[in-house]
Amino acid sequence: MIGGNGGHGEVEESVADEVGGIPRRVGVIGGGRMGTGIAQSFLATGARVEVVEAGDEAAEAARGRVSDGLEEAARRGKLTGDVETALSRLALVDSPGDLDPATGLVVEAVPERADLKVAVLTAAESALGGAAVLATNTSSLSVTELAAALQRPAQFLGMHFFNPVPASKLVEVVVAPETAPGVVEVVRGWVQALGKTDVVVKDSPGFASSRLGVLLGLEAIRMLEEGVADAEAIDAAMELGYRHPMGPLRSTDLVGLDVRLAIAEYLAGTLGERFTPPQLLRDKVAAGELGRKTGRGFHDYS
Repeated sequence: MIGGNGGHGEVEESVADEVGGIPRRVGVIGGGRMGTGIAQSFLATGARVEVVEAGDEAAEAARGRVSDGLEEAARRGKLTGDVETALSRLALVDSPGDLDPATGLVVEAVPERADLKVAVLTAAESALGGAAVLATNTSSLSVTELAAALQRPAQFLGMHFFNPVPASKLVEVVVAPETAPGVVEVVRGWVQALGKTDVVVKDSPGFASSRLGVLLGLEAIRMLEEGVADAEAIDAAMELGYRHPMGPLRSTDLVGLDVRLAIAEYLAGTLGERFTPPQLLRDKVAAGELGRKTGRGFHDYS
């Protein structure tokens, strides 16, 4: 058994097919920056990974991101084995329904839209064996509400990875009321086998990391908006004064201003006006200044 869940029913027999302490077969839904970073991390441990990305062009772009990431890991001495061997374990499939039924873990990493996440998660659940664990990489949406759409909510939780995934040491394990305690323990072991640290949090708006990180970022944007200091000074104050590895404005640029705006709007609606996005953030998103991915946000990367 993966583990019992008291009044939440029994969890089906686990797919005990592991390599290096993680599932031998892993699925990742979404071939963007986060999804390919998650895929790269599992590939590096020896797992076989299927990435769901529709369309030949998007699939090849996803493969390229994984390949580039593995090459960089190899250059930095962070990859056991060679790039070609790791890439040989990667497959691209068109839809969640194409995932291997023997997959032990599927991580959804599509954009922060509840309807889209529900659609891909329910399709994946239908394709998988009964023992598979499903996880969402959402940074703020309700894991409990997503779980309500599933047939096996006991085997679903949040695995909130951080960007860039291969270098980040943290994974928030977000537990909904229906999540089986045994599943939580298994997933914590998988996170640790990836060489990362897990923190377990109860499902609530923004969890721990987004709630704190977004609040700090929004206040930094308000300070910039009010002319308290420029972006370099605000970031330096936190980097040098509080030993943050990255200031709140550079962090917003890394996450993406559009992503941070969407999270802030969600948190404002659930936790109150203290998360109301500053007008400066809205203006930059409207202007297409989304951070590193566009070359300009609160800092210039061109």
